[in-house]
Amino acid sequence: MKLPLPLAARLPAPRFRGRLHDARTATAIGRWLGAAVAVCFVTGLISHLLQHPGPLADVLPSRPLWGYRVSQGLHVASGTAAVPLLLAKLWTVYPRLFARPVVRSVRHALERLSVAVLVATALFELASGLLNIAQWYPYPFSFVPVHFAVGWLLTGALVLHLAVKAPEIRAHWRRRSPGTLALPAEDDVDRRSLLTAVGLAAGAVTVTTAGQSFTPLAALDLLAPRHPDHGPQGLPVNRTAAQAGVTPGAVRDWRLRVDGPRPYTLTLDELRALPQREVVLPIACVEGWSRSARWTGVRVRDLLDRAGAPPGALIRVTSLQAHGAYRVMTMPHTYAQDPLTLLALRLNGEELSYDHGYPARIIAPNRPGVLQTKWVARVEAL
Repeated sequence: MKLPLPLAARLPAPRFRGRLHDARTATAIGRWLGAAVAVCFVTGLISHLLQHPGPLADVLPSRPLWGYRVSQGLHVASGTAAVPLLLAKLWTVYPRLFARPVVRSVRHALERLSVAVLVATALFELASGLLNIAQWYPYPFSFVPVHFAVGWLLTGALVLHLAVKAPEIRAHWRRRSPGTLALPAEDDVDRRSLLTAVGLAAGAVTVTTAGQSFTPLAALDLLAPRHPDHGPQGLPVNRTAAQAGVTPGAVRDWRLRVDGPRPYTLTLDELRALPQREVVLPIACVEGWSRSARWTGVRVRDLLDRAGAPPGALIRVTSLQAHGAYRVMTMPHTYAQDPLTLLALRLNGEELSYDHGYPARIIAPNRPGVLQTKWVARVEAL
């Protein structure tokens, strides 16, 4: 008895007759997309290292003070620009996903495998990154470790894909490359139109979102979920006091505890009576927004010196907030000893609001916003 063939085997392979689904167009868009992914990967490594320094904590620099603001702004901007670039890239190559036979050789199998992993990881990274910018987490996993791990998968798949496709990329890299001259003239015109449209789309989403970090473009900040001037005391807030479970009652009898060889406690009035310093520092968050502000408070190194902390000690800061992944923060000595690092009491000349960390918060140069601990209750020299 003859068994019927599966439905997929009986259906003819689809035919794509549209122009520009070719290697030349894919290579041209791939150059831009590859650059965006490279910037995303490098700046993502910087962000992860600053948040989770591990054994490198003692060598992390506190300068330049605007370092994290620039690197994370580039990370989010390049990731946003990669969205239209990836969609255009997928449009140029999707007919090849239906090519038959499915596997023709070992090299072809590697190419297919690299493409499958590359497309899946790229879509995941961009989608999860955009959701993180909007602070919407509909998935059950923790964003930071998963986004970081999949970033390595994406990079590995991209390297494998480039190695497999190197001959074709080399052949179509230049504007006038072998094989392209034989194409109809109208294809070359249409290709330029397509590339211009893709470039404009990538530029448009970048210009209308980068203003949340690059303040000269703040007036064009139309698509970003944050505006650098919107928020209490002219500064955005990611986590409010209510979200952190910090109530007025929790700070009514507030005391700052400083632990070291000579531990002590301070009331808010006693902290205000200490020598105050004023610094202008940006606060930059992993979601891509940043804003410079004027902070006034006591230098952290002065508090540590009074407690007898050794200069190379690792510092642990504990918040009043009831829950959250960053309730406890560690600070390398390079930041703790920096004269710009403050236990801030005032913002832009006004007492801190509850949402900005009243009665006291950490502000330090070149650090992610999640590590600028608010509602500080304890500082320890470990």
